[in-house]
Amino acid sequence: MPLWPRPKRPALHAEQALVTAILDGTYPPGALLPGERELARQLGVTRPTLREALQRLERDGWLTINQGKSTRVRDFWREGGLNVLSSLVRYGGPLPSGFITQLLEVRLAMAPAYTRAAVERQGRTVAAYLAGHTALEDTPEAYARYDWLLHHTLTICSGNPIYTLILNGFAGFYEQLACLYFGQPEARASSRSFYAALLEAAREGDALRAEGIARQVMAQSIELWRKASPGG
Repeated sequence: MPLWPRPKRPALHAEQALVTAILDGTYPPGALLPGERELARQLGVTRPTLREALQRLERDGWLTINQGKSTRVRDFWREGGLNVLSSLVRYGGPLPSGFITQLLEVRLAMAPAYTRAAVERQGRTVAAYLAGHTALEDTPEAYARYDWLLHHTLTICSGNPIYTLILNGFAGFYEQLACLYFGQPEARASSRSFYAALLEAAREGDALRAEGIARQVMAQSIELWRKASPGG
């Protein structure tokens, strides 16, 4: 493992460097990290700073710290929780292959359900938000922001706050990736049709139709993302 220059925010640096080393296979799941003194030297941080980073990574599901024993890298895909996703969002480095497609597949599983619930419970609120889509500026940034706020509105209106908490874990990251997605004119056109169809269903209070519309468009978004970012 190489030596890194001492950063301005050493705890964050140590955390990100270790996540990088886990993701790139330097320390794969099951591996033991070097001793505290050596690891602190490699990272260019003090031992108290290293302990802070290790504790945060243990909290987030990346590591298991055993007092008096070597720290073990966890199989984070099998043993981790939602905090692993949140720390991946904060990470800022290259993401695991296929990660974004997998996230979109999760959205495909969730979005139809919270869309149906939102229209059932608060169809007027959903319709009021969607009514503004006709004034949407035709730029990736405008669509990314509008789409984020739409899904945020839908999760809140669904009445299940867990949906909102999951979505909030990707705030910022969602819009960043959405800008790439909406860089495709085809993606913006697909979403314009989605917003119009969902608006009509919400105004009519047709929750089942809204669910079907969401499912169709979420599936289509996966194909459009694969087209824009092969392997991502």
